[in-house]
Amino acid sequence: MNTRLALSLAAASLWHRRRVLSLVCLTLTLSVTLLLGIQYLRTEVKQSFTSTISGTDLIIGARSGQLNLLLYTVFHLGDPTNNIRWSTFQQLKQDQRIDWLIPISLGDSYQGYRVIGTDDAFLEHFQFGRGQALQLAQGRWFEGVFDVVLGANVADEFNHRVDDRIVLSHGGGRTSFSNHDDTPFRVAGILGSTGTPVDQAVYISLAGMEAMHVGWQSGVAVPGRTLTPEQAEGREFTPTAITAAFAGLERQILTFQVQRALNQYTGEPLTAILPGVALSELWRLMSQFERALLGITGFVVIISLLGLAAVLLTLQAQRAHEIAVLRATGASPGLVALLYVIEAVFLAIVACGLALMLGAVAVSALTPWLQAAYGLQVQLRPLTTMEWGLLVSVPVAALLVALIPAFRTWWQSRSLGLGDTAES
Repeated sequence: MNTRLALSLAAASLWHRRRVLSLVCLTLTLSVTLLLGIQYLRTEVKQSFTSTISGTDLIIGARSGQLNLLLYTVFHLGDPTNNIRWSTFQQLKQDQRIDWLIPISLGDSYQGYRVIGTDDAFLEHFQFGRGQALQLAQGRWFEGVFDVVLGANVADEFNHRVDDRIVLSHGGGRTSFSNHDDTPFRVAGILGSTGTPVDQAVYISLAGMEAMHVGWQSGVAVPGRTLTPEQAEGREFTPTAITAAFAGLERQILTFQVQRALNQYTGEPLTAILPGVALSELWRLMSQFERALLGITGFVVIISLLGLAAVLLTLQAQRAHEIAVLRATGASPGLVALLYVIEAVFLAIVACGLALMLGAVAVSALTPWLQAAYGLQVQLRPLTTMEWGLLVSVPVAALLVALIPAFRTWWQSRSLGLGDTAES
């Protein structure tokens, strides 16, 4: 009976003070949304990072740090320190321990998106997620010298279709004043969406990469020496160097042996990295910042809860008459104190519910932008155990915070009776 009475009185009290308490609830909602959102995105971004590349045993590039090699080959961030000679790549193809190799040649762009020179092995062997292969959504893989295959985001942003003509730019910047105007490329196909950086790149053949640079010196086209598509027909174009290569081994038990052999290769300085190990290092570096951000957000929630306690304490002075009446009608000090706990926990639960709805709306709205801008696949999903733990901790913390005004009210109301009401 006391519980039902307490709930009824708490509901009436909350409605009577709805204007002030709604602002407190809004503040708490925003802080919980921020806390839950950071943890949610942290989990999704980690999953997106780890699913960017799979099935590749080694990434081989010029001598550099493993993070730098991972970033410019897989995530299209940064620039390579040097190239690999084509003769070295051909020697690696003869290694019986290596099952397949995907050449990667960088250096150009299209409207700020990275242009990648490669061959048929990219479509055949590159995998992402849990061993998912690349699929063409439209058209076919490039065959001609000046054929190009677009990533899904590139095609969507510029509304390209098969057989469109595009002009690539020299250099990897967003804005370039050196365009390959003499060698326009024809869109042969468009890759299906993967939710990885694959969607944010443009793919051409190694021959096409070489052909469009004929007659270029120091990043500038020499008049009269560049080729037109007609002049390039029938000619053989063999690269002198590539940027990196993805490798799949015949037997994965040989991974460390092959990695050590490549790192000690005497023909030229090479670096061979394991994608999983490099991704773990990248995530370890990022996780320090994320934990700090999560901690700061936790303090924001705590401050919001302390603000709730401050409001309840402030309202306590205005409720002296109300408390005196309750005591005079037989309400125990414990029942009066319980009102503060019920109000605080109720506000926290409402804030958590609103935070879930607000977070779902935010994720739905931000998903297309995150995929288009950063190649991150973020989707609505059930909360993890840790996320539920963070959510449940808010009402628990609200209960603990509410004990401050509750105890004060309990202490004062023990000696408060009808005589106090009459004097007031």
